[in-house]
Amino acid sequence: MAFTAKGLATRQRIIEGAAAHLRSDDPGDVTLDDVRATTGTSKSQLFHYFPGGKEELLLEVARFESGRVLEDQQPHLSALDSWDSWEQWREAVIARYRAQGTRCPLASLMNQVGSVPGASEVVTTLLRQWQEYLQRGITTMQEHGEVTPNLDAHRTAAAFIAGIQGGVSVLRSTGDTSHLEAILDLLLTHLRTKGIKTPTPA
Repeated sequence: MAFTAKGLATRQRIIEGAAAHLRSDDPGDVTLDDVRATTGTSKSQLFHYFPGGKEELLLEVARFESGRVLEDQQPHLSALDSWDSWEQWREAVIARYRAQGTRCPLASLMNQVGSVPGASEVVTTLLRQWQEYLQRGITTMQEHGEVTPNLDAHRTAAAFIAGIQGGVSVLRSTGDTSHLEAILDLLLTHLRTKGIKTPTPA
């Protein structure tokens, strides 16, 4: 369905309003009445912009929240070309999840729309894009002579993603970011130890 510029703005406002509601302390099982109250829209408006109802709306909110995961790491994630930039990215990741705490809006959303076609694709796409950013960063460091070309950039980037997800899982259970910080520090140390050493002059 094609929307006017005004219609697209209204649709986005509903998505962001629903996302804000889901980031509240205890949104529970979100209903369309919740969204209507939060966004000040009528039932007919909701079904005009989201004819698939609640599941379509929440799937769009999941896409929105997924994009925020990467946006919150910018501009560092797109410019991993020095050790300083990697450290700044690490700080951005820690800050994002420290602010999030034990609640994960994206995880909450996926619990509600997990069986909806396209739901798993949201997370799969997020993780793939995230890993591609990191892989490009590692490749750039290799091109700059900071990391040995023998390092498998794809597998190392995958390890970063797996480590972050593990750390976030612990954070969601405990509210403690120390495990996330530990795995990021360990992986960055691994990356640094794969740096190319300049031979000592004889």
